[in-house]
Amino acid sequence: MNLKALPSIFEEIAGLLEIKGENPFKIRAYRNAARVLSQIEDLEAIVRAKKLKEIDGIGEAISKKIEEYYEKGKISYYEDLKREIPPSLLELTKIPNLGPKKIKVLYEKLGVTNIGELEYAIKENRLLNLFRFGKKTQDRILSGIEFFKKHKDEFLLADVEEKSEKLKAYLIEKFPEAKIEVCGSVRRKREVVRDIDILFAGEKREDLLKLLSSLPESEGVLKRDFELAELRLFPGIKVEIRFLRKEDFPFALLYYTGSKEHLSSLDGLLKEKGITLSPNRFGPQRTEEEIYGSLGLDFIEPELREGFGEVEAALSKNLPKLIGLKDIKGVFHVHTDFSDGIDSIEDLVNFSKKMGFHYIGISDHSKSAHYAGGLSVEDLKRQWKLIDEINRREDSFYVFKGIECEILPDGSLDYPREILRQFDFVIASIHSHFQLEKKEQMKRLITAIRDPYVTILGHPTGRLLLSRDGYSVDMEEIIEVSAENGVIIELNASPYRLDIDWRYLKYAKEKGCLISINPDAHSKAALADTRYGVSMARKGWLEKKDVLNAKEIDEIRIFFSAKKKVAV
Repeated sequence: MNLKALPSIFEEIAGLLEIKGENPFKIRAYRNAARVLSQIEDLEAIVRAKKLKEIDGIGEAISKKIEEYYEKGKISYYEDLKREIPPSLLELTKIPNLGPKKIKVLYEKLGVTNIGELEYAIKENRLLNLFRFGKKTQDRILSGIEFFKKHKDEFLLADVEEKSEKLKAYLIEKFPEAKIEVCGSVRRKREVVRDIDILFAGEKREDLLKLLSSLPESEGVLKRDFELAELRLFPGIKVEIRFLRKEDFPFALLYYTGSKEHLSSLDGLLKEKGITLSPNRFGPQRTEEEIYGSLGLDFIEPELREGFGEVEAALSKNLPKLIGLKDIKGVFHVHTDFSDGIDSIEDLVNFSKKMGFHYIGISDHSKSAHYAGGLSVEDLKRQWKLIDEINRREDSFYVFKGIECEILPDGSLDYPREILRQFDFVIASIHSHFQLEKKEQMKRLITAIRDPYVTILGHPTGRLLLSRDGYSVDMEEIIEVSAENGVIIELNASPYRLDIDWRYLKYAKEKGCLISINPDAHSKAALADTRYGVSMARKGWLEKKDVLNAKEIDEIRIFFSAKKKVAV
């Protein structure tokens, strides 16, 4: 029995259990199993050797289900679950503002089994009479359906980038004589992407197609011809592989990296010279750098190729020297096991040092964030004592005392002044009352920004990519007020947020508003998410001088000290 379907089956089981209201740990176990199995190259060999239990994340119950599927071609537990709950309900879990409990009610009371039926029920106002629904809930669900339709078949950069890097490395290993590169929106580091684009210049095309079909994550080859192969990788990510001659590779890399806006700017420049953008114009065996150089342009980094004036800047030799991951000296916005993080301060410090950081800023949730274990004043004092002990014994590493402080609905902060003045830094963030009108939300944010104890404005729009839009704000005004008050704006590096949007970073740079690239880490592993923030900073034209945490420890100390003096 082909075991490729197992990741999708276990993902479905997790979703159905969620709708059923099962134990969260059980749900997480199936999701984790789906992820683990999708990365195993020869699962059948492991099953035959009866070594499933040796795999991290595969317990006894799940290993039995894998063996059952291998022997019988089905999993009785899964079949029973599908008889109890229609799998089509899983489509509804993708709608923002609609949780599994409400999905269960919609199914049991209205017989809704898919998005089409739900949309029709809303247009008939049939949700209004359901317990705990009402007009506002119905409107929010309809808004969620519209959001889902808009973003269908899109994926977070972090999910797709990891897969593209692994696929590229695998293909290079199998076809060392070929030229292989990822291009398109993944190479430009767009925060949300639709597919993976790969260029392949080499022989053995049939061998490549055969290999693609046998990949453990492959959901099948969709299309194949002389120039292009299409396949899907779990969970539904489309991959396009273009076949070309090696001499056409440099131009193809530039062209298929895009974006359309960037290519249009290049085309406009060429038309002024009476020529067109084509491979024949540049000849064989040229690099991207040489192609740009032949047009009188400095090399334009892939992240900048979005039609935001990069061609004009390259022509006038005014491109920025973009920040890189190696420029980041430390990070702020890190949660510990004092609130909703899973690792201790000690573990976070040790992991940060291994990453090459020189400092870390601890910022657990403030007291009113009950849902996240917000810290009481007594908790803060225990944490500060621990941080002081660590700093006494560390010579070349420093732990800054911070807090992610709730911005309350009126714009005030969550602790009194005598507590706020004891932090090294304060990140002010919104986690509630997202539905305020734009005028009220702006008043709330500006009041917080003008508070002298606020150091950093956290995830300024509150967006969750592919899950919810941010609250309504005028981002340019937020940048202007932040610059006027010496408040840093966070570029939240969590791949689910990437907030502030990179499109506003160039404006922040022009206004002299510093940016802090923060991972919003809730575990030591999540510190690595800093890389996604750096990618967005590069898209936003940022250099080292524009980023707070590209500064060394002593510079940070001076900066925070000066800010506190103003507050006092």
